[in-house]
Amino acid sequence: MKNSTIFRVIVLGAFAIIGIIGMQAYWVVSTWNINEEEFDKKASLALYNVACELADLNGAPLPQRNIVNRRTSNYYVVNIESEIDANNLEHFLQKELERLALYADFEYAVFDCTTNEMVYGNYHTFKPDKKQDLELGNLPKYDQFTYYFGVKFPSRSGYLFGKMQLSIFFSVILLFTIIFFAFSMFVILRQKSLSELQKDFINNMTHEFKTPISTIKISADVFLSNPAIQADERLFRYASIVQEQNQRLNKQVEKVLQLANIERGNFELKLERIPLQDLLQSTINSASITVEKLGGTLQSNIQLGEAAIEADRLHLTNILHNLLDNAIKYCREAPEIQFRATASKGMIRISISDCGIGIPKEHLHKVFNKFYRIPTGNVHTVKGFGLGLYYVKNICDAHGWRIRLTSEEGKGTHVHLMIPEPKRSFRWQLWQWWARALHGLRRMHFRT
Repeated sequence: MKNSTIFRVIVLGAFAIIGIIGMQAYWVVSTWNINEEEFDKKASLALYNVACELADLNGAPLPQRNIVNRRTSNYYVVNIESEIDANNLEHFLQKELERLALYADFEYAVFDCTTNEMVYGNYHTFKPDKKQDLELGNLPKYDQFTYYFGVKFPSRSGYLFGKMQLSIFFSVILLFTIIFFAFSMFVILRQKSLSELQKDFINNMTHEFKTPISTIKISADVFLSNPAIQADERLFRYASIVQEQNQRLNKQVEKVLQLANIERGNFELKLERIPLQDLLQSTINSASITVEKLGGTLQSNIQLGEAAIEADRLHLTNILHNLLDNAIKYCREAPEIQFRATASKGMIRISISDCGIGIPKEHLHKVFNKFYRIPTGNVHTVKGFGLGLYYVKNICDAHGWRIRLTSEEGKGTHVHLMIPEPKRSFRWQLWQWWARALHGLRRMHFRT
C-alpha cells in the first residue's frame, strides 16, 4: 500500500473521528441543557405550588409577580408576603417535589424580619443512607422581599449527571472505540512496515541467489561433461548431486519470483488452446519415474478424448507438478497415488488422491495461505517454503478454476480441480467471471 494511500486513510479517519466526537459532544451538551431546563421548570413549579399552599394556609394573597426568583443555578428565593411556618414549609416542599418526581436533595431557610437574617431550616434528602460531603447553610438574603424563604439544591449537578447516565455510558464507549481505532492504525502501520521489509528481503534474496545458482549450474555441467569425472564413480555421483540440488534450489527461487510478480500485479496469463490428454499423460510419465524410484505406484485414468481448455501452458504444468510432488512428498512409506481426469457436461474434473499422512482438520482452511506449513515441532522431514499450494490457488483463481482439497489425518489427501471447457454453461461463465474479478481485486490491492 502506498504511503499516500495510508496518509489519506489516516486523514479521513481523523476527520471521521473529529466528526463523531463533535456529534457526541453536541448530544451530551444538548442533553445536559434539556435536563437543566427541565430541572429549573420543575423546581420553579414546585416552589410556586408551595407558595400557593402557604398563602392559602395563612389566608393571604400572593404577590402579583416575582413569586419565584432564581438567584443562582441551584438557589431559589420565593416571595409570599406573609409569615412562614418552617414545619409546614418543609412538608409542602417535600410533597411538591415528590409529586413532580424531582427527587433532588434540598435545604431551606426562612428570612426573619426582626433579625434581618436568614434562619436555617433543615437539609432534606430523599436517600436517608446517602452520605453528604457538601457545604450547607449558605443561603444568602434577598433585600427586595420582606417575607420570603430560600431553597437550595446542593446536589443539583449530581442529580443532572444521574439523569445523563446513558449519554455518559455511550461517551465512554466512544472513547474506547477511538482508542481502539488509534491502536488499530498503529498496528496496521507496523504490519505494513514489517510486510514491506519482508517483501524487500525476499525479493533481494532471490535475485541475489540467481547469480550463484547460474554459476553453480555451469560448474556442475562442466564437471559432469569431463571424462575424468565420468570415469570416477564417486566424483560423478557428487557432481550429479550438486547439479540436482542446484536445479531444486533454482525451482524454489523461480517460484518465489513468480509469486512476487503475482502480488505486484505484473502477472499476465498467456492463454492458448491446450489438448489435455497429451499434456496430462506427459505429466504422469514424468512423475511416475520418481514414484517408481521410491517403490510406489501411480495409477492413472485419463478419459478426456479430444477435450481442450484455454490456459497458460506453463502455469498449468506447474500446478499439476506441484500437486503430484505434494502427493509424493507427504507419503508414509512408498507413495500410492491415483490420478483421474474425466470430462462431462462441459466440465473437466481432475483429481489426485494419495494414501499419505493426511492433514489435520484444524489446518485444512490454512493450507492455501502463503508460507503456511503444518506444524511438526522440531522435525522437518519434508523441506519447502510453504508456497506450493499458495501458488496453485493463485493460478486457479487467475484462470477462474475451482480447486477443492479434502483430507483426513493418517488416511490421505484428495485434491479436486474443476476446469470448464471453452464451451461451457452460463453458470460456469458466471463463476469464472467472479473468480477472475476477485483475482483482479487482489492484484489491485497488492499493486497499491
